[in-house]
Formats: sequence, C-alpha cells, structure tokens
Amino acid sequence: MSTSDEADGLGAIRPHYGSVMDNERLTAEEMDERRRQNIAYEYLCHLEEAKRWMEACLDEELPPTTELEDGLRNGVYLAKLGHFFSPKVVLRKRIYDCEQTRYKANGLHFRHTDNTVQWFNAMSNIGLPKIFYPETTDVYDRKNMPRCIYCIHALSLYLFKLGLAPQIQDLYGKVVFTEEEINNMKSELEKYGIQMPAFSKIGGILANELSVDEAALHAAVIAINDAVERGVAADTMAAMKNPNALLVNVDQSESEQYQLTLAKAKRQKAGNAQNKEVPGSPDSERDVYEELLTQAEIQGNVNKVNVQRCLNNVDDALESGDALALYNILRSPQLALRGVEAENSDWYLKQLTADKQLKVQEQGSREPLTKEELQLGVDQANTDALRFKKLLEAVSRINAAVRSGVAEQTMAELMNPEAQLPPVYPFAANLYQQELSTLQQQSPEGRLTHTELVVAVEMLSSVALINRALETGDSNEVWRLLDSRVTGLTNVDQGNAQRYVDELLRLKAKAREEGNEFVTWNDIQGTVDQVNTVVQEEHDRIMAIGLINDAVDEGDARKTLEALLMPSAKLADVSPPVAEHYQEMLLRTKREKAQETQDDSAVLWLDEIQDTVWKSNKETEDAKRFSQGILTINEAVDDGDTGRILAALRSSDVGLYGVTSECEDIYQQELTEAKRAKMAEGDNGSPWVRHWVKGGYHYYFNLQTKEGSWEQPAGFIQNNMQLSREDIQSTVSGVTAAYNREQLWMANEGLLTKLQARCRGYMLRRQLHQRLGFLERQKPAILTIQSNWRGYKQKKAYKDRLQHFRDNSAAVVKVSRATVPRNTPLSLASCTASPHPA
Repeated sequence: MSTSDEADGLGAIRPHYGSVMDNERLTAEEMDERRRQNIAYEYLCHLEEAKRWMEACLDEELPPTTELEDGLRNGVYLAKLGHFFSPKVVLRKRIYDCEQTRYKANGLHFRHTDNTVQWFNAMSNIGLPKIFYPETTDVYDRKNMPRCIYCIHALSLYLFKLGLAPQIQDLYGKVVFTEEEINNMKSELEKYGIQMPAFSKIGGILANELSVDEAALHAAVIAINDAVERGVAADTMAAMKNPNALLVNVDQSESEQYQLTLAKAKRQKAGNAQNKEVPGSPDSERDVYEELLTQAEIQGNVNKVNVQRCLNNVDDALESGDALALYNILRSPQLALRGVEAENSDWYLKQLTADKQLKVQEQGSREPLTKEELQLGVDQANTDALRFKKLLEAVSRINAAVRSGVAEQTMAELMNPEAQLPPVYPFAANLYQQELSTLQQQSPEGRLTHTELVVAVEMLSSVALINRALETGDSNEVWRLLDSRVTGLTNVDQGNAQRYVDELLRLKAKAREEGNEFVTWNDIQGTVDQVNTVVQEEHDRIMAIGLINDAVDEGDARKTLEALLMPSAKLADVSPPVAEHYQEMLLRTKREKAQETQDDSAVLWLDEIQDTVWKSNKETEDAKRFSQGILTINEAVDDGDTGRILAALRSSDVGLYGVTSECEDIYQQELTEAKRAKMAEGDNGSPWVRHWVKGGYHYYFNLQTKEGSWEQPAGFIQNNMQLSREDIQSTVSGVTAAYNREQLWMANEGLLTKLQARCRGYMLRRQLHQRLGFLERQKPAILTIQSNWRGYKQKKAYKDRLQHFRDNSAAVVKVSRATVPRNTPLSLASCTASPHPA
C-alpha cells in the first residue's frame, strides 16, 4: 500500500476503484464486480484511517493495514486505546498480555477477550452510544471485523467532539492498494457475507442517539454551515450561539478563527465527498452530511480552536515563568486535562519548561506544546510531586530508624523504593547502621537529607561489595569497585591497583581477627592514602638511589655523603666521619655486583646501600678498637708489664693468633727488643699511625687524641716508634712456633721412635711390593729368558757329549762291541746318534 495525491497534475479528480469512466461500456456483471472492488477499497481506506488515528493516539506503531484486523483480535491495542481516553477505567497494568509476548508465542488465549471488554467499559464511561459497539466475538473470532472498525470511527468522532482526541483523517482516494490486496479483501468480505456499515452516516446516527430535538438541531447545524459558506465571521458566531446547536465553550473573541477553521474543514469534507461520488448513482442515496459539517465536527473544530488558544497561553506562561497563571490555564475546560492540582503548580512549571526546551533542542521547533504533550507533562509532574512527597516521608523514617539503632529496621527503610536510594545489601546491615549513625550525629541538624543519604548509601553499598569481594579473594572486583566513581575514593591510582588489593586483604584479615565484621570507608581511604604514600616514598627513594649511584661513580665522597643523607633515601646510621669509607665500600660493592651480573650498568639498590652503610660503620668501629688495641700493646711493652702485654695480645679487637700464656715472658722480651730496635732509628714525633685493616683499607689513628679516620690527614707521616700489627704478629708467631716445636718433641719422643720404625717397615714393604710387582709384570719376559737359557744349556750339553764321544771313539767302539751281538755292524755314526743324555 502507498499514498497518492488526490488530484493529478491538471487538477482533475482521480477515478477511484470501481468507478466507470465516460468512455467505458461494461456489462452488468462487470459493473457488479467493480462495485464489490470499490467496497473493498473503501473498507481498506477506513482501515488505514483507523490505523493512523490509533497510532496518533497511542504513539505506537500498529501492524500494516492488511494485517490490522488480525492485530486487533487480541484486544491489546483496543484496551490501550481505552486507557488513552479513560485511564481510570482501563488501567495499563490490567491489560492482559500488554506486550503481546504470549500472543506472539502461542496465539490467542480466551483471556484476550478481557481486553475487548475493558475497551467497551471505557467507551461506556465516556457515553458513546452502544449502537456502535461490536460484539466480543466480532473481534475475537473475527466474525464482523468491519463492525469493530466502524465503532473506532464513531469513537474518533465522539472523542474529537469532546476534545479528547485528534480528528480522524479521510483517506479515500489518497491511498493506493495493490490489485492483490483489494481482491484479497473482497474475497474476505464475501467469505463472511458481511454487510458494510455506513461509515458516512456516523455523524447523523451519533446526533440521533444523543436524545435531543433532532429537527431543531438539524436546522441549527444547517444554519451554521450556511453562515460558514457565506464567510462572515459575525454571522457564523451568531449561528453558533443558537442554543439548539448544543455547542459549548464558544468564545466570542475567537469568531474569526472559528470561521477560518470551519470553512477549511467544510471545504475538505466537500472535496472528500466529491471524490467518493460514484457516477450514475441516484442523489437519494446520498446523505446531506456527506458534504456538510455535523454538530460533532463543528464542536470538534471549536474545541480545536479553543485548545490552540490555550496552548498559546500556556506557552506565554512558560515564557514568563508564572506558575499560578500556568495552573489556571491548565485547569481550563477547553484543555480538559486530567489530574491538574494546585499544590503541584511549581512542578508543572518546571516539567513543562523542561519539555519545551527539549522540544526545541530535539525538533528545532518553537511551536507550543500540544495537548498530548501537556497531559504527559502534567502526569509526569504529578508523579514527580507524589514521588517527592513519599521520598520526604521515607527519608524521615530512615532518620528515625537510624536513631533507633536497630540495623534491621534501618535496612528495611533503606530498601523501601519510595526512598529512591541506590541498591543496598542486607548482609551489610550493621555497616549501614554504624556509618549512617555516625554521619547523623555529625550533622548540625541531627538528621540526614536525601542528597546526603544518596551519597552515603551509594558509597556504603560499594564498601559492602568491596568487603564481600575481599572475603572471596576476587582481586579484579575489588579493584573495579575501588576505581568506581560511586565509591568516592580520592587519589586512586591504577598503577597501584594490586598493592591496594594486597593491603586491603591484609587489613580485612586483621579486622576479622579483631572481631570486626567490615572494613569501613575510612579504612579503605586510609589504605589508599597509605599505599600512595609508600609508593611516593619508594619513588623518591629510587630517585635518591640514582643520585647515590651517580655520586659513587663520580668518586666524590662528599657528594656521596650528601646523597646518603637525603631524607627521601631514609637510610639509617649514616655518619659523616665515615664518608670516605662509604665511598670506598659502595664503589667496591658496585663493582662486585657488576662482575657477578656481568652488567657494567648494574646499580646498587636501597637494601644493598643500607647494608654497605652498616657494614662500613661496623668496620669503622672495628678499626678504631683495633688501633686502640695496638696502642695498648705498645704502651704495655713500654711499661714492661708482662701480664698487661699478655692481656692486650689476647684482645679480640687486635685479632692476633697463636698467643699462649706460657710464652708471656718471651713475648715481653721479644717485643721489647723489637721496640728497642725501632727506637734506635730515632723518633720522628708523628702522632699518626696507619693500619692495614680488614678488607684491605688504610685506617689512620691519632696517638694523642685516640681518634681515627679513613681519610689520610694532611702532611701525614707514619710514626716510626710504634710496633705495627704485622711486627707484633711476627714476633708472637715466632715465639709461639718455637715453643710449640719444643713441647712437641718432648711430649712425643716414644711416638716418634715408633713412627720411624713404622715408616722404615713401610718403606721396605713398599720396595718389596714394587719388586714383586715388577717381576709379575715382567713374567712373560722372564719365562722367555728361562726357556732360552734352558735350551742353550741343553744344546751346550749335547755338543759337549758329542765332542766327548768323538774324543773317545776307540773306547766307544770297544764298549759297543762288547755289548752288541756279533752280526750287528758297528759304526761311529750309530754310536753317536741320539745319545739322549740325562
């Protein structure tokens, strides 16, 4: 469906559906078909008119025109319409399936008929004649849906007369439907055999049903129409003043505007009637009010003019800010606004002024507020005023509950929706009671205002959630709440989020141990401030650490001392006299760290610097005691006091080793001799001595003041009369070693003899084992030698025997002959063969 202009470019009236053009010749069947199509089109136009009028009243989009009948069956839109013009009869909350969720999911339900009944009750309440009402089944079962649309048209005219709704539009010939849509509607109407109601005669029927003198009323209305046609405002006003016209709220001062408005409405109605005229139809079928304004239409236009005047007056009152003038205009019967109350006049001025400004901003229109906008503004102002009144009462009850000290009662009042407070959490009832009681006592008036309650409750609810998140260990939730504007914490830094959470977890555990159920807002803010302070101090310390490292790298002991003494570094026990040693120790520690980490840019951190300071202080004390111990030994040697010398040598401050009491006399003799040797060189008179102390550093000690320093004094000369630790240790070690050797020999002479014997036996056994091992290793060679030797001896014996036989061959022959039979030949060779010497 689409809209179209009523006239074409030449100003001629466009033909409507079912009309017969002058050059057309149709059969009776075609004429009848055209008539049915025209009825279907006209009904679709009435559907579109009803749809647009209801959308204007409800400020809500309705289903498309071809689906409107189905959309009205559940009665939801009809009940909403009833709520629009009769809100006291049809309560919005009593509309069944108001959002149509059940209808969209499961279709119609029998309870949907309750909505249609509520619509009937609303129309009955305003006095619409029941002749227009459809049956419930006409709507629910769709038995006669045109009757429902007919009733909506009658209702629109009646509400327009009462000034409760805008006038319904006449869209015949102004909207275009497709051929398919028209044929579908025609088929639907033929299917149910429904007779189309006479929409054009609604005005007349409505007048007949209102129990008046019909002839007099008809004559008065005709007179008004004639006067409007003549265009004389005075004549029109006189006709309207006729009591038989039954017009109300006619204002003499608006005669010109009445004339213009009625003339425009009459011309529009006449044009619509001409557009609907079917060529060839008899005049007897036409209703006189198809072109003339009915009494309801005249009254409606009068109300329209009156309402516009009142709207302008409202606009003037808003411009001047006059609450009383605004109230009087809102109470005027022409506007017929509901629920206007004198005590809320200031609220009306505030709300409507805001609505006016919003309209200018959003729409860019400076037109006065419409009647519907005024009614919405009045309703909203009444709601706000009532809500504010209930709010004050709720605040009073909250203060009383807080004063009573009962946490449960306070919680119940805080949860009252009328108090308009942020959400509260019952598990933290004691927290709300405790903190609100404290705030109430601090208030000069002894009570909390709503603004104070909103801020306090909002913060306390956030504190309650923080406590719950701390109990569950939800760090992300704790941080989200800490960073929330609602909590009201100051100086919250996202960079410190984890530290806030960790500190609050410790605080929560401590509070639990102390029997406290919650950490308070002050506790949380205090924790945030504390963490911020610690972080700032750490930042300052890091800056100080950087300065200390830079000073150490420069090698300037004074700059290093200044950096160590910075308050932000918070180093303990920094002593200015030890500055030189601090520099040396820090530089050494830094180099060792760089070597360990293989990073030349490695820096010393605060704990390393502090440890180095403490270590330097201890080494300074040790060096001073060491120097004093060496001085004591020298003084004891000078005095020749053996016992004192031994005590001084045994002092842990000096750190000598190998000292034994049995050698005290020898110590005294040897040290005196060493001192005498130094004295022989002559005294240079220097009060300073330099000691090589633990760690490889030089410590300078003044013999007169008995004070020391790591920094070499100006014009330093080493005193040549004092024995150094090295001299003393060398003497002690030599004496003790000699004594120990002597005692060792004396105490272990027998053991030494046994040791010698055992050593000699060990050496012999070792030699034997070595020889046996050698022989075992050379066994193959030995066997070879033996075998060769035996072979040699056998060969030599054989040769010697052979030679013996040769030398004694005559004797051999004789012997052989004597022992061998006579017939056996003898020869020397046989005698010498294989003798096998044993």
